[in-house]
Amino acid sequence: MNRTDRQFALVEELRAAAPEPRAARWLADRLNVSVRTIERDLAALQESGLPVYGDRGRRGGYVLDKDRALPMLTMTTEEAMAVSVALRELRGEPFEAAARSALAKLTAMMPEQDLERADKLVDRVRPVNAPPGPRSAVPRPIQRALETGRVLKIRYHDRNDTTTDRTVEPMGLLHGPRGWYLLAWCRLRDAPRGFLLDRVHNAEVGEESVVDRSVDLNPPGAVDAPGLRVAG
Repeated sequence: MNRTDRQFALVEELRAAAPEPRAARWLADRLNVSVRTIERDLAALQESGLPVYGDRGRRGGYVLDKDRALPMLTMTTEEAMAVSVALRELRGEPFEAAARSALAKLTAMMPEQDLERADKLVDRVRPVNAPPGPRSAVPRPIQRALETGRVLKIRYHDRNDTTTDRTVEPMGLLHGPRGWYLLAWCRLRDAPRGFLLDRVHNAEVGEESVVDRSVDLNPPGAVDAPGLRVAG
């Protein structure tokens, strides 16, 4: 059994046993390898971000937190390469940090020859219909507010050089000629607005949940559409 298959089997064994621990010796006997090999594999999985925890107590062993980890997927070589190439194209996109983490986990499982093929493909694959404009990163608080459905408190500097403190209800992210915009319900204006991220400062996630509002995330002309105004 190669390293990739063994680590896959390790995760599945821990997932089946959770929330009960599995001792390193039990896992070693199960996979017909040494305890040292099991501990080395588990350390690599932990470094990749997998929520595996060790307990050296009387009933010690390793436990996988199933609530924080999706089941491992069985991919073909072509599927793994396609996902690898796509993740590398997310530089400057929302959730870039999560994409980097996912890419690191995927590449750790890929054979060396497939990694070399993926590296070559990255240089040859370019989206031809990508929207123009800068690809600045989306701040983590804004991503977090979208993930959790919470309001966002921001300080916004508009095109008229006016600075206002606002509470907004994030609904989505749009990319326009000047970069990323946060589409949100602005409580100050009591209407949907597009906030240019380069003008958003001091963003903080609030405790209050957003209201479920029906707003078209793809109006003709995106953020320049008559029905969706840039914040001012």
